[in-house]
Amino acid sequence: MRNNKQQIIIATWIGIIVNGLLTVMKGIGGVLAGSKALIADAFHSASDIVSSIVVLLGVKIANKPPDEEHPYGHGKAENIASNIVALLLIVVGIELSISSIKVLFGERPPAPAGLALVILLISIIIKEILFRYKYYVGTKYRSAALISDAWHHRSDSLSSIAALFGVGASMIGEHFNLSYLIYGDALAGIVVAVIVIKVGYQLAKEASIVMLEKVLKKEEAEEYRNTVRNIKGIEQIDQLYARTHGSYVVIDIKVGVNQHLSIKAGHDIAKNLKHTLMKEHTEVADVLVHLNPHKK
Repeated sequence: MRNNKQQIIIATWIGIIVNGLLTVMKGIGGVLAGSKALIADAFHSASDIVSSIVVLLGVKIANKPPDEEHPYGHGKAENIASNIVALLLIVVGIELSISSIKVLFGERPPAPAGLALVILLISIIIKEILFRYKYYVGTKYRSAALISDAWHHRSDSLSSIAALFGVGASMIGEHFNLSYLIYGDALAGIVVAVIVIKVGYQLAKEASIVMLEKVLKKEEAEEYRNTVRNIKGIEQIDQLYARTHGSYVVIDIKVGVNQHLSIKAGHDIAKNLKHTLMKEHTEVADVLVHLNPHKK
């Protein structure tokens, strides 16, 4: 568990540092190149920094040990953090759409300089690498908050791609005096805004499902059943529920054991069952075992 936390924190800090550099680069580049799309993209990158800080706080709280008020730990703090990130995405998407619509109904905007294209290309490559890295770490260590943060990078990458097409269209329109292409930047901004809002909604939906302690599907929990079947003294599995609790899993299981066993022997089997599941599956934080008498 401790190693999981360290890997998540390292991935998050890498995101914060890279996003800080991208925000400065996009902001200065947007002003120098005269690109509203690039300046807006800089704010999007800045929102990534905020979301990463939220993830750090969520992971820190989620890894607090259980206490009297929270006997199952604080794992759901990550999902609360994930919901906050999702809300940030939705807000950013709405703001991007409003600013893009204003450009459509305003005066003819000047075409940005070629510097904007170079910065956007660099941003797209870096953001895609960040997305893949954070998504891998988040999936490996079952961190909902880090996965949400990864998708925030993907949405930023998509917004940069749309901005790239928009800036390119504006430059072509300016060069060939094609007025309808001049507004390509604004139209691309609206498309990006819709993508960002959709990603935010999907993340909020997934985080909310976990908050309600979703029970894993039978095929998803099959690995736990296979482990239990190989434990000495277990005659059969009567019932197994594996439910998500933030970044980890809590298992409720009923198993059949020899009805003639002593209380101590039954206790030893239950203790071994719990120990084995938690040892072989690091995401399992607790196992609640109920023993049923089994007739051979």
